[in-house]
Amino acid sequence: MGIRVAVAGASGYAGGELLRLIAGHPELDLAAATAHTQAGTPVAAVHPQLAGLELTLSATDAAVLGDADLVFLALPHGQSAALAAQLPAGVKVVDLGADFRLRDAAAWERYYGGPHAGTWTYGLPELPGQREAIVASDRVANTGCYAAAVTLALAPLVAAGVADPADVVVVAASGTSGAGRSAAAHLLGSEIMGDLTPYKVGAHQHVPEIKQASGADSLAMTPVLAPMPRGILATVTARPIGRTHPRDVLRAAYAGEPFVRVLPEGAWPHTGATLGANTCHLQAALDVDSGRIVVVSAIDNLGKGAAGQAVQCANLMLGLPETTGLSTYGVAP
Repeated sequence: MGIRVAVAGASGYAGGELLRLIAGHPELDLAAATAHTQAGTPVAAVHPQLAGLELTLSATDAAVLGDADLVFLALPHGQSAALAAQLPAGVKVVDLGADFRLRDAAAWERYYGGPHAGTWTYGLPELPGQREAIVASDRVANTGCYAAAVTLALAPLVAAGVADPADVVVVAASGTSGAGRSAAAHLLGSEIMGDLTPYKVGAHQHVPEIKQASGADSLAMTPVLAPMPRGILATVTARPIGRTHPRDVLRAAYAGEPFVRVLPEGAWPHTGATLGANTCHLQAALDVDSGRIVVVSAIDNLGKGAAGQAVQCANLMLGLPETTGLSTYGVAP
């Protein structure tokens, strides 16, 4: 008998990826998977890639979830807090939504609306001191997908004093799964194929999270919807301070980290290389004209940007080796 885990919101893309990772995890047993409109439907009917996983989605109920040792909440933003409050105190929880990520209540209300539910331990183990905090926590707030890609690229540079925290610009492209599974006209294949579309320009909800996690004071971000199912490619630029090369800082910061790869000089990240993995690929350069720092970051938004990172945090919370059940290598082609 392994460690019993449950997934709320199992019918979504992140929920389905969680089910896949749990099914292949040597120490975790899936005790329950719940959904809203898809309750009563076999898992394989909702997620055909999980054919053979003999389980039917249950209605989302705290009593069903509370029988597990750890619960993953893969719910829309604003829906986790009420359910988490009903779970027994002894049940560990990883929330993949935004409800508990921000320390600043005003920032939550500005970007998400409604009352701020509070703040849990932030689930990015690669930040200094954060791995130890996650190990000691029963409640962890998983990172946002854009936040994971940008923070891993930027935080070491700000901390080392080589990037100006007041002058950061991000342009990042994401696959359509980042928008969730609900039907929407702008996500139809005929709408997205052969097209790149900016959205939430100057007002993306991950901006306050990135600032909080990376140490940036000011950040201009342009998200772009790309015609691919999954993946994020983020280009992060900042005004340099001093003469230290950003690549040297990133290599030192992530030496020994299992899920962050600073690529060899001359090699640049691309989303396909991280598909299916819990890995972030990074490369850095100094722009020859402006002198600005340029860091490119690639992740799978459903891996290191969601479900993979959630399992990474759960491993730490449960006293398991951090890499258990997670791949560091992508799937190609």
